Amino acid sequence: MKNTLPKKDIKLNTIFNENCLETMARMPDGFIDMTVTSPPYDDMRKYSGNTFSEFEKIAKELFRVTKKGGVVVWVIGDQTTKGNETGTSFRHALYFKEIGFNLFDTMIYLKPPRGACGNNKTYWQTFEYMFVLSKGTPKTINLIKDRENVEAREGDTGTKRLFDGTLSKRKRSGYDKFGRRTNVWEYYIGKGHSASDNFAYEHPAIFPEKLARDHIITWSNKKDIVYDPFMGSGTTAKMAILNGRNYVGSELFNKYCEIARKRLKKL
Repeated sequence: MKNTLPKKDIKLNTIFNENCLETMARMPDGFIDMTVTSPPYDDMRKYSGNTFSEFEKIAKELFRVTKKGGVVVWVIGDQTTKGNETGTSFRHALYFKEIGFNLFDTMIYLKPPRGACGNNKTYWQTFEYMFVLSKGTPKTINLIKDRENVEAREGDTGTKRLFDGTLSKRKRSGYDKFGRRTNVWEYYIGKGHSASDNFAYEHPAIFPEKLARDHIITWSNKKDIVYDPFMGSGTTAKMAILNGRNYVGSELFNKYCEIARKRLKKL
């Protein structure tokens, strides 16, 4: 069902069954705190209808509706055809920079080898890019610290003999048990891993709930507004709710909206 909200008026915590350009057209400038999405690209999955032909318009609108200091996380890969990768991911990243976004970080979404491996004449294709694009300096950076530090120790004091023979007391800093992650994030995928809702797999290309959650808690704070212009099965909305954020979603196809709404009703 099409939403008929007036221009510059958007109801929070709603998935709009429409093109994301229609949704963003009703948003005021600087409305969204962060976006996390994985757009359809390169015909890698079979979707109903048109896949992705309006990237430049969408990118410009994302820049407009993103708050100063806001972040867009763009999860994307490349198709290989006859030994030639499309380079779509790089073209997207460079265009985002061209219109004013900073490429704050180029992260990797690593998937353990399983299923299709792409070009059988190359090494196993097992990752996608996660471009972290910021409108200026990110206003929120809550780095996840779950990488175990093998050299963890408490701080201590000691002495150092100076050139004149005297001893100088020194305090040595410690190392926490857990340090910040690298920018390569690994997630198991497939049934039983990507989502906790079995019916979510009715969508052809869900991304892991943990991936959405980890970006949401890193680049936003509670009560912030998180947007997904390609909401699909509702993963971004679900993780926003579970982590105390508001969400707005756009999804062109009604059958995917129904999957998403069914997931959210269980929360």
